[in-house]
Amino acid sequence: MSAIAGIFHQNKQLVQLQDIHKMMGAFEKFPANDIQVWSKDQIFLGCHAQWITPESVNEPNPYFDYQRGLTITADAIIDNREELFDKLHINKFLRNIMSDNQLIILCYEKWGEDCPKHLIGDFAFMIWDARNQKMFGARDFSGSRTLYFNHLDQRFSFSTTIEALLALPGINRVLNEQWLAEYIAITGLVDSANMHLSVIKGIEQLPPSHSITIKNGSIKLTQYCILRPEKKLKLKSNEEYVEAFQELFSESVRCRLRTHRNVGAQLSGGLDSGAIVGFAGKLLEKEKKTLHTFSYVPTKDFKDFTPKTIMPDESPLIKKTVDFVGGIHAHYLDFEGRSSFTEIDDLLDIIEMPYKYFENSFWLKGMFEKASEKNVGVLLNGGRGNLSISWGSALHHYAYLLKRLRWIRLIKELNKYSHNKGGSRFRLIKPISKLAFPVLNNTSKKNNGYFIPNMINKDFAARLSVFENLKKYGIEDFGWFTSTNIYDNRKSHFEEIFHWNASNTLATKLSLRYGLWKRDPTNDLRIIRFCLSLPEEQYVQDGMDRALIRRATKHYLPDEVRLNQKVRGVQGADWLHRMNSSWNIFNEEIQKLSKNNRLLTLVDQEVIKDASKRIKKDLRPEDAGDPNYKVLMISLILNRYIQKFN
Repeated sequence: MSAIAGIFHQNKQLVQLQDIHKMMGAFEKFPANDIQVWSKDQIFLGCHAQWITPESVNEPNPYFDYQRGLTITADAIIDNREELFDKLHINKFLRNIMSDNQLIILCYEKWGEDCPKHLIGDFAFMIWDARNQKMFGARDFSGSRTLYFNHLDQRFSFSTTIEALLALPGINRVLNEQWLAEYIAITGLVDSANMHLSVIKGIEQLPPSHSITIKNGSIKLTQYCILRPEKKLKLKSNEEYVEAFQELFSESVRCRLRTHRNVGAQLSGGLDSGAIVGFAGKLLEKEKKTLHTFSYVPTKDFKDFTPKTIMPDESPLIKKTVDFVGGIHAHYLDFEGRSSFTEIDDLLDIIEMPYKYFENSFWLKGMFEKASEKNVGVLLNGGRGNLSISWGSALHHYAYLLKRLRWIRLIKELNKYSHNKGGSRFRLIKPISKLAFPVLNNTSKKNNGYFIPNMINKDFAARLSVFENLKKYGIEDFGWFTSTNIYDNRKSHFEEIFHWNASNTLATKLSLRYGLWKRDPTNDLRIIRFCLSLPEEQYVQDGMDRALIRRATKHYLPDEVRLNQKVRGVQGADWLHRMNSSWNIFNEEIQKLSKNNRLLTLVDQEVIKDASKRIKKDLRPEDAGDPNYKVLMISLILNRYIQKFN
């Protein structure tokens, strides 16, 4: 809900007024409903507030609790409020008016530094504990909100943005080579595996799932949450699993509808966003509120080059969901005139660092902009759904059955799956066998995903020992994980904390720019723990992949969407097509990259030259998946960032 900042002089030096002005001044470019600061002696806390929830309107933030000697500044929306109220025995008359920062204070009083373990929601906060002369803060388990800090001599400072810290004396604008090395060496969409690093030397970030304590001149970071599969949930029937999921997911969605403004949702033609819209629609119907949906569609002049199983324009399925759910004001957005190329400079200003998700960048930003125009307070999103509510790959599950020689179940499943998808069941034997017995698969490890050639300058990589460092996180020399096993990869996604940092950084910075929050019910900690506890058979059964969400959305989604196993939507297939008007400028800039000495100390010149030779002189939209374009776009974005930084 806010951009927060603060300073703690551990040597008891008074906080200077000009330092407060500098930090808070860095937030002036963002819209605000209120701006408040709290300062006493060696402590300053500030908040550039954007009111999202009803309780946040006119709330004191920072909030000083005189009785407890605690002061908090919070960028937080807490979702398990009722559970916490009960545990804390809060008077029922106070519950509707109690703000989330007041609630966090009470949790800290009861549980101390264990309080983040009890919080569910999106949050980053810092508390000044005057009685114990310490600063304590935390970031939620997936890092939905950013929190950066600097420790210089006896001064500890923190902020939601990097720019506010750079405004302070003593913090120099020097690029962090270790962060850059990891950013370039990792071939996936992850920015850095080491979550302590930021793009600026001397500025760290509090990692997701961590708390921080500053006391007696030292800083202690503690990981308070590690997501691992729990004991399997055993219920009596499929119906009971569905009912348990529906009850929990409905609560997860309900919590994220909490706003005094309009509610919006990103909507594709698929199951994750569709499920959210379906459940939200029923909840909002009771309140007689309209749900605004925002859907990306390609430009009108885009000619579909994709296979029949891929759907770049999902509007036919989206419209079926909209009509079925009802009470929706649907917005179909093609963002004509915008492209991955035209938005680079603005996105670099917003995000404060280079990025790799350029194919979808223009419409992700555009949806926040359009939602803001409609006075949306929360924008629902299902980004975590593939690994939680809609988990379940049929072929991988069938490979599991094959390895364990469960022939009868496998044959029944193959018959039903072939009926649902179309085609002969025998065509599946070969791909299933390769998944079950990888020794039959001669594919190189380096071709097991969406990889691009490793771009890092070899001397730069060696000097920073980047690949040795990445191996600690399971990332190999080619820049990603070796395993093609989806179960191993899912386990890694939940146990490793770096997978979601880049997308959550984007969401935080866009929320500050446009004054609204992205909220993801599929990323609810309760939902994730529930999904991790389910037997795998709940996710694949009766010839259906993603079987749990398909069964659970009966009466929430139309069957054309709910039971669709024949086509898959994909956003951003027209990203290269959109660059037609910028094609000559793009090529001119690419030619300069291979001669840019500053960039070439970081990026391998031969990789750039080779990619430049391989791209076509004339733009061809069907080359959108060509890794050479990915190499060049990532290099171009990195170079633009370095130029802007200097």
